[in-house]
Amino acid sequence: MELSINVMKSSIQEKRPDEKPSPFVGAVMVRQDLTYETAYRGELREGDHAEFTLLERKCRSEKVEGNVLFATLEPCAPGARHFPKLGCAERIVNARIAKVYIGIEDPDPTVCRKGIQWLIDNDVEVEMYPRDLQAEIEECNKDFLSAAIERAKLAEEDKPKVVILSKTENVVANTILDDLSEELVAGFMEKAQLGDFHTSEGLRVLSQLGLLDIKQNEKGESVYVPTGLGLLLFGKRPQLVYPNSFIRATYKSAGRKEDIETVGGPLVEQPKQIFNWYEERLGRQIDRSEPGRKYIYNYPIEVINELVKNAILHRDYDIEGAPIYLEINDDAIIIKSPGYAVPPIKLDQISNFSAPSLSRNPKIMFVFDALDLAEQRGLGFMTVRELTEKYNLPLPLVSYQEPYLVFTLPRNAEAVKKVDDVLADLDEGEIKLLDFFKLNDGQSHSKGEVVEKLGISARTAERELKHLVELKLLIRDGVGRSTTYRIAK
Repeated sequence: MELSINVMKSSIQEKRPDEKPSPFVGAVMVRQDLTYETAYRGELREGDHAEFTLLERKCRSEKVEGNVLFATLEPCAPGARHFPKLGCAERIVNARIAKVYIGIEDPDPTVCRKGIQWLIDNDVEVEMYPRDLQAEIEECNKDFLSAAIERAKLAEEDKPKVVILSKTENVVANTILDDLSEELVAGFMEKAQLGDFHTSEGLRVLSQLGLLDIKQNEKGESVYVPTGLGLLLFGKRPQLVYPNSFIRATYKSAGRKEDIETVGGPLVEQPKQIFNWYEERLGRQIDRSEPGRKYIYNYPIEVINELVKNAILHRDYDIEGAPIYLEINDDAIIIKSPGYAVPPIKLDQISNFSAPSLSRNPKIMFVFDALDLAEQRGLGFMTVRELTEKYNLPLPLVSYQEPYLVFTLPRNAEAVKKVDDVLADLDEGEIKLLDFFKLNDGQSHSKGEVVEKLGISARTAERELKHLVELKLLIRDGVGRSTTYRIAK
């Protein structure tokens, strides 16, 4: 991965009439005998993609079946290039590459994640680079990333939909343009500098973003109509078509009547509505240590903000009968989001809050980014990871309960024992120790490292490590001075 990033930095910028930056891309193919070949964008000919240079120019005469490829940018999807050119994802499948490690997804909202999905659909194993390396790639490509929307605006209108990420990309039957909120769409277009909603150019751009499509009306005329994505994001009444695209919120507290709220409407308005609801129910005090009024909540509200927005952004909208659930009770805050971890992200990466940046719904993510409703990529889980050190609170517990990805946020160390039977026998120090292993992404650590990094005595470390091993929460490897411990999957 690091070699591909070093190679990436040699990429040659194309001489484009519009002066828009081309991406820096590096690729490394590792053969089964562990020798390797590298390539970067424009290495042998201006504009040639790194994967094309590697597979078709440098290694064309050799058998590459079963090899492993590392690419810093998502390979382009089928249909992304002018016929008869193939997308790089197609070339990889045709070459029978066994596994591909991908740095970052293509930021262009018209193609984002479709190259990855094509590889997965064609039985190529895919993994993403870890977040720290993704950040390095993003920094090198910051000009290219910021120009993503301009590329989407110039995309060809008649490109076929070869890869479909969700049924919401399709036109919704019996809907018209007036089913969208003109105020919300116009506000988004102004914020994203996309032009005027009422012009043919503005409508075309929304079509390129997948929020509108063209169909024939009863008179045989071509008219713009909303797609499911457009209706979810900006519809006046999206729940008429997607009846479960809402948040069911519940507040339970001893001695009080259960409080239930349903937050619906367009997705772009749901974060503010649900924030107003749980802000009033969390409990807060006024901090008078500095001039001006500042509230201190009895649970870090920025962590709840992140996980609730994450649920809206990354839920699977194709799952019927499953809204988002938010529950606040005296012991925990529970968020249930429909859909398993989006491939190739793994559940243990989410459980450790080390998952690479990848969008299940890239177009929804793009709109939220443009409206400043989403955190900068990669910062969300960093906020959650700060719970142990910054707030002395346990990490959220992550599980999958069909069809929901469930985040349980214990409100204190004692509450962990009430919300998870497996952890009921742990004391506060053992909970902190387990969280330490989670935050270190499954790495092995010796007892000495635990003592140094957690600031506890050797005797305490010995006792806590032994107990966690007995409960099969940690795995012990080696003997004597070479003994290390790692978290159980």
